[in-house]
Amino acid sequence: MAPFVVRFVLGVTPGKWERLWRERMPRSPLELALAEQDEALAALADGTAQMALLRDVEADDDRHAIPLYRERPVVVAPRDHPVAAFDELALDDLAGETLLAPEPASVELVAAGVGLAILPQSIARAVSRKDVVARPVTDAPDSGISLVWLREAEDDRIQTFIGIVRGRTANSSRG
Repeated sequence: MAPFVVRFVLGVTPGKWERLWRERMPRSPLELALAEQDEALAALADGTAQMALLRDVEADDDRHAIPLYRERPVVVAPRDHPVAAFDELALDDLAGETLLAPEPASVELVAAGVGLAILPQSIARAVSRKDVVARPVTDAPDSGISLVWLREAEDDRIQTFIGIVRGRTANSSRG
């Protein structure tokens, strides 16, 4: 049987779901692969992935999307920056600061003292370094992770994976 392919963006940790899949579906291999958001969407569209765990995607005419959880935004700053003294900040506290693009690669620039970056907490954690700190930003927009698949997809394993992600037991009548 061909593997069931799930792409996921940086910050998502699907290990628990992969373990449960192996227990429940031992004859159906699951392939998990880290991907950029656009790459994961393209993999769904061309059929090389059956599902994806993506950031800020809503259901539309082509795709189903089940919102799973929301992520707090954090500001990433050099360890010796005044931001490090706070437990949390508001956007007004960052007035006058150079804010870099909200992407993982910006953490390198933050460490070099070029500016600060506001990122989802899971991304900041995934790219953390000893020379930077991350502090919650109370009024910045949060982001959400959703489980996404094409409406036209016909694969019974999709419902099984949905059940696993939603916490259904192996004996649930819904899969």
